[in-house]
Amino acid sequence: MATARQVLSLCAFLSLLHARAEPIRYSVAEESESGSVVANVAEDAGLAPAQLSARRARLLSEDGRQHLRLEPGTGRLVVAERLDREELCGQSATCTLPFELLLANPVQFFRVEVGVEDINDHAPVFPEERVTLKILETSNPGSRFPLQGARDLDVGSNSIQAYSISPDEYFSVDYGTQSDDKYIELVLEKPLDREDQGEMDFSLIAVDGGSPPRSGTTQIHVVILDVNDNAPVFTQKVFIAQILENAPQGSVVLRVVATDRDAGVNGDISYQISQAGGQSHSAFEIDPMSGEIKLTKSLDFETAENHELSVQATDGGGLSAICKVVVEVVDVNDNAPEVVVNSFSSPIPEDALPGTVVALFTVRDRDSGVNGKISCALEDQLSFSLRPAYKNYFELVTVSALDREETARYILTVTAADAGSPPLTTTHTFTVDISDMNDNAPVFNQTSYTMYVRENNVPTVLVGAVIATDADMGPNAKVTYSLVPPHLTEHPPCSCISVNSENGDVFVLRPLDYEQVRQIEVLVSASDAGSPPLSASVTVYISVVDENDNAPLVLYPSQESSPACSELVPISAEAGYLITKVVAVDADSGQNSWLSYHLLRATDPGLFAVGAQNGEVRLRRSVTERDAVKQKLVILVRDNGQPPLSATAALSVLLLSDFSDMRLPHSSLATEDEGSSLTMYLIISLVFISLLFLVSTAAFVVHKVCKRKELKDGHVLYGASNLQSSLADAAAAGTLPHAYCYEISLTTGSGNSEFKFLKPILPSLPPQLHATGGGTNSELDFPCGNLTAEDVAPDNPPLSAEQFNSLSFN
Repeated sequence: MATARQVLSLCAFLSLLHARAEPIRYSVAEESESGSVVANVAEDAGLAPAQLSARRARLLSEDGRQHLRLEPGTGRLVVAERLDREELCGQSATCTLPFELLLANPVQFFRVEVGVEDINDHAPVFPEERVTLKILETSNPGSRFPLQGARDLDVGSNSIQAYSISPDEYFSVDYGTQSDDKYIELVLEKPLDREDQGEMDFSLIAVDGGSPPRSGTTQIHVVILDVNDNAPVFTQKVFIAQILENAPQGSVVLRVVATDRDAGVNGDISYQISQAGGQSHSAFEIDPMSGEIKLTKSLDFETAENHELSVQATDGGGLSAICKVVVEVVDVNDNAPEVVVNSFSSPIPEDALPGTVVALFTVRDRDSGVNGKISCALEDQLSFSLRPAYKNYFELVTVSALDREETARYILTVTAADAGSPPLTTTHTFTVDISDMNDNAPVFNQTSYTMYVRENNVPTVLVGAVIATDADMGPNAKVTYSLVPPHLTEHPPCSCISVNSENGDVFVLRPLDYEQVRQIEVLVSASDAGSPPLSASVTVYISVVDENDNAPLVLYPSQESSPACSELVPISAEAGYLITKVVAVDADSGQNSWLSYHLLRATDPGLFAVGAQNGEVRLRRSVTERDAVKQKLVILVRDNGQPPLSATAALSVLLLSDFSDMRLPHSSLATEDEGSSLTMYLIISLVFISLLFLVSTAAFVVHKVCKRKELKDGHVLYGASNLQSSLADAAAAGTLPHAYCYEISLTTGSGNSEFKFLKPILPSLPPQLHATGGGTNSELDFPCGNLTAEDVAPDNPPLSAEQFNSLSFN
């Protein structure tokens, strides 16, 4: 049954070929503009315009060039590109463009031939712009001198029709056809006289038969010779030679021979190749003495099947003859088959049905005869096969189901071979990709990311990137990134963090402060572009790295009190005596918060030492009576950052022999500005002292003696035993960290003595203690500071009852 159907189909196809054996013929003028209408081929083929698109109509040509194109909507055949008849057909009398109108579904074709009609678009061109003729003065009227005719690329009536010369009394021109060969000769009309006129010039004009006609001109220069009345004569009018297209350079094509009846110099012949207008014979050269024509480069049968040469033989007297040489090129199998892809579909869906057409291609060979016969085959492949379509057209089709997860790409190799000896082959590779479904979600390359940013960063600083990949292809694998809140219904994404949607770069949008926030946690989502999209998320931890942007803060001694806090040191204190401790903190962390203490300035720098690590201010040496009573110190507190930041702490130290020395007037504790005023007064006083030197010196000695006696008669007042116990506890701790204000006032004489705590802060002391007794009246005023047990009485025994009764605490 199947065999019967095949026989019927073959009969129908053969009858169809027989029905369309006669081609449809049209004509079109050369140089027609692109888009010019040639004819309605659908109407002439008996087809409706709608059938052209439905049946996938196309034009096919053997050379693969689309000189004409088909309008599917109208069925008209229009010019696709400018047509040049001379380029297409050369000097052929007729020029026809054959092609086929192919209908793919069902397969049907129509042969179409379009004749390209010549127009007069080329003017005649002479081989040379100037021709020199040497003519014997003995030449008789009627003597003929052959000339090279002009060449016109047009054919028929548009080719050269006539020659003429400009008015000349000595010559005329004669032309015609002899033995299928055109000739043109210059005819001498009257005798020449070299002595009368040795040279003459005139123009030779060639006119074609176009409308309007075109013409070409060459200048004829005639040199009249005394003798040499015989021109060379070729043994043949036309020389014909054959040569293989792969003949090497330097191969001899043939040898032309001309003879001259003259003797001597007038009989010596030289040869040269004359090039007609529009042609180049650079592939040939001629030996001027022997007449051998050789190849200067390889020939190509596919470019030109034959070459025509004009060879001119000139004797020593200037007479010449011209012959034609025809070189026929013999084809060899030097062109491999060509595979031209007409359509190719890739990728194809993995659910494509068997029989799906992947590619349509044609094979051709520029050689002729058996060298141009081609066979085509597909290398072993289970999923694809080749199927002949029409003439040299083949289809690449699927033969089984495809699975992208098993094979995502197929490399198919098609081999085309000709029938030459040896055969030449060409391979063409088709890379067929299989399209994918969106079945893979993006995957991050880490389970979580930790990134670091320094505090006080510049806005929009890049701190890192998240990377996610998708196993799918195309849009299904395009990953975009976005921020999502940890709980979509509760918190929006952090406003100070941003992620680049294209590459996953993570940016910090505004400056961060390590002291306010040390870590930020965000959730980054990666989504592909599939439909529906798939996504994954990952947690990103952004840690803020501390910068040294906080200077140390001095907690003690307080720098806000005025005047500065004072510490009391007995003169009897030994080296290493703890005066006070500078307490400072730094808001930074790590080494940026490591603090060191240095003595920046001091009234007597050699007297004090500061612990670099703990800030303890101690005596470097023992106190002497020569040391100033009031010592001012400036302590530098510096952190370990880069660059380091620092702060200063100012404090005053009073060196007292015992606490009775605390009667120093307030003027001795005045500020530096008051000291400056005192200096001015001292300068004025020195002026007066210079006048009364002896009297002032005596008064000063008496005053100092009296003052020291009064100090020895004074009493140092101490607190009660509970004050001693509280101070002892503080001494055990090393410092007295509680801030307090006190005042000391010492006077001589028999009056009341008072020890006042203006702002009692110590928790171990009662708010007010008051006692009265006889003796001198002394008042202590401590500006503001911390009191240590050693400051009060480091080496003194407890107070007696009489001394305690003399104290008054307010």
